[in-house]
Formats: sequence, C-alpha cells, structure tokens
Amino acid sequence: MLKDEYKVYEDKMKKSIDSVAADFASVRAGRANAAVLDRIMVDYYGSPTPIQQIAAISSPDPRALVIAPWDGSALKSIEKAIQNSDLGINPQNDGRSIRLNFPQLTEERRKELVKQIRKYAEAGKVAVRNIRRDAMDNFKKQEKKAEITEDEMKMAEKDLQKLTDDSCKKIDELLAKKEKELLAV
Repeated sequence: MLKDEYKVYEDKMKKSIDSVAADFASVRAGRANAAVLDRIMVDYYGSPTPIQQIAAISSPDPRALVIAPWDGSALKSIEKAIQNSDLGINPQNDGRSIRLNFPQLTEERRKELVKQIRKYAEAGKVAVRNIRRDAMDNFKKQEKKAEITEDEMKMAEKDLQKLTDDSCKKIDELLAKKEKELLAV
C-alpha cells in the first residue's frame, strides 16, 4: 500500500530535479546552446509562441545560433522578442534569418551566473523538502486514523528521508557539473 504512495512522491521529486536541470540548461555558458531560447515567447499572430515552434534553430559554430523562421513574417517578432528578453545578446537580422553571436563571458559575468544557478539549485532542494514534508503530513494523518501502524510510519519516514537525500544529491551533482561548465575558460 505504501509503495504506491512512495511512487507519487518519488515522481514529484524527479519532476523537481528535471525542473532544476531545465533551469540550468537555460543559463548560457559561453557556448551557443538552443536551450537559452526555451523561455523566450514570440508574439505570433496574437498568441505567445515558443521560438522552437515557429523556426529552425541551428548552431553553425560553437559561439553562434542561427534562427530561420518558417514564416518570413515572423522574423521581426522573433527579433523583438530576443531584444526584450534577458538574454543580453543583440540579434542580427539579415532578412531571412537571425544570427545570435555569443561573446566570451567575463569573469564577473561567470560569477553572476554561478550565483544564479546556485539559487536555482536551492529552490529545487526546497521544493524536494516541501514534497517530503507533505508526504510526512499525509503519513501522520494515516497513522492517526489507524490506517498504518507505528512501524510503517517509522519505515515511511526513513524511506522518505533517503529519497529526499538522494534527490538533493542529484541536484548537487547537476550544480557541480554546471558550475564547472560556467567557470571553464
């Protein structure tokens, strides 16, 4: 019975880890990566649309991205959306496509990005701990209603703590990997 409930909380923790990984992917590390465009929405015929849905994105070299919209009329809106974003890159429009050149990161900017990803990691850990707290509250209610025994409660507490520790460890591993990527010159 408890195994099914563990699975629900385990899935929620995995989603938190995936969310942190997605946040990390959206932080540019000096190399061109299409994931930095994931959060940018383009006003396409009156509705906010992700760039990936209206254009092909390619990386001709490690420091550049080329965005080629399938509909030429979307070129101006894509350019405007990139300029209004927090990307910090000025798009170059050649009439058919938009080129983004990623400059080398300064030491100061690298340190700012490390602080930013540490905040993402901490937010992920807080989310994991909140899931553990919700699970414990749920199991305590079940124990009060005599749906589970005291031994099952202790076992649930131990298993949830291990699940939480493992999830936080995965987030730390992702953080260490991204920090290394950002600080590499």
